[in-house]
Amino acid sequence: MTASPTSPSDEPTRRFRFNPKVFAVAIVASLVLGGVLGWVARTTGAEWLVTTLDTIGSTFTSLLTFTVLPLIFTAIVVGITSLRNVGGGRTAARLGGKTALWFATTSLIAVTIGIVVGSVFQPGQGLNIQPTQGNVDEVGQKSSGSWLDLINGLVPSNLIQAFSEGETLQVVFVALLVGAAAYSLGDKVEPFIEFNRSVFEIIQRVLGWIIRLAPIGTLGLIGNAVATYGNEFFAPLLSLTAATYVGSLLVLFAVYPTLLWFVARVSPRQFFGKAWTALQFAFVSRSSGATLPLARQTAVNLGVDRSYASFAVPLATTTKMDGCAAVYPAIGSIFVANLFGIPLGPVQYLTIVAVAVFGAIATAGVTGWFTMLTLTMASLGFPAEVVATGIAIAYAVDPILDMMRTTTNVGGQIAVPVIVARTEGMLDDDTLDAHTGPPLLNADDTRTPTPA
Repeated sequence: MTASPTSPSDEPTRRFRFNPKVFAVAIVASLVLGGVLGWVARTTGAEWLVTTLDTIGSTFTSLLTFTVLPLIFTAIVVGITSLRNVGGGRTAARLGGKTALWFATTSLIAVTIGIVVGSVFQPGQGLNIQPTQGNVDEVGQKSSGSWLDLINGLVPSNLIQAFSEGETLQVVFVALLVGAAAYSLGDKVEPFIEFNRSVFEIIQRVLGWIIRLAPIGTLGLIGNAVATYGNEFFAPLLSLTAATYVGSLLVLFAVYPTLLWFVARVSPRQFFGKAWTALQFAFVSRSSGATLPLARQTAVNLGVDRSYASFAVPLATTTKMDGCAAVYPAIGSIFVANLFGIPLGPVQYLTIVAVAVFGAIATAGVTGWFTMLTLTMASLGFPAEVVATGIAIAYAVDPILDMMRTTTNVGGQIAVPVIVARTEGMLDDDTLDAHTGPPLLNADDTRTPTPA
């Protein structure tokens, strides 16, 4: 998965105890049923059915919309302040810093690939959907403007007004300032940090409840879209799926093996020979958290010092998500921009990169696909209703995307500790060469990983 929603960084859909496989089937079924109902409404001219589908879809979008701004604010504040947690002695600080640096480096590469693939595939192009609210023309002007235009619209004259009017970019700016101030004040503001962390968890819980309605929301959104635009609406979803898979596969099978070969002197055969079981389990379970025991033991089998693996892999499980927090936010933002006719320029692409790198070094577990895609589009200045509508539409194919995103996440969660261990002289070549089978769990890892 994505980051699975079983931890703070995990997506809200799996934070709660219901069967994710049943949920995925329900999403796909609602996609099909929505398409059928939309086709019936379009061919028969049944206005009542169109109105019903539109009401269902817009209600689900509105439920998502009201969570966007508080989610953005608290996620940024908690993410920045949590950077203080890396440390604990010179060796630990050096390892933590180098691990975070490699997280950011590989995320930079991954998000660049996402932008390139998204620019080639142009997912969402060909349609021009209008959200239920908001001024898309205004955000389009912001997106195509200069750096000066961006700065002028960045600082709010009234904090409450920024929230009440849905000025997402201004909320991002304020959150960065508040987070930086809280970081600098340290323990003095611990109650404030805990308050934001609690609010973030509450929002995640509310999102989990809302997302349980995703099958119903998907039915309404897809049905209304097909009734309005016809069968051509499925082409953008297909292009989103194809772009996500191509981008993720490039990171998994090109970027990681290249870095492992040239930096860690680990061959692709060695890496995939030992990591394949964990990658397969990640694809099926769609949960980085559920794959953690296998991923940690895989790193050990690749020669990583056990104590470092016990630190780095769990950290990566909630932070290192190149599929969810780099490739997908880039492609997803391009998808939503194309759907709503919003132009993206160099300023916007640099913003996408900056958000992805921030997500890679924020150790608060805020890097799941839902949060990172929301943060990315908010940083681009998309209105909250555009963000919510775009995410709701993308949810129609999320189970399919989630499998590949999660597999890429886990690949990076294993690869980076191997790279850092080699640069620190903590990689055992005898262990690396000794075993090429699946990651057999040791006595301290006897629990069988199950989907979150």
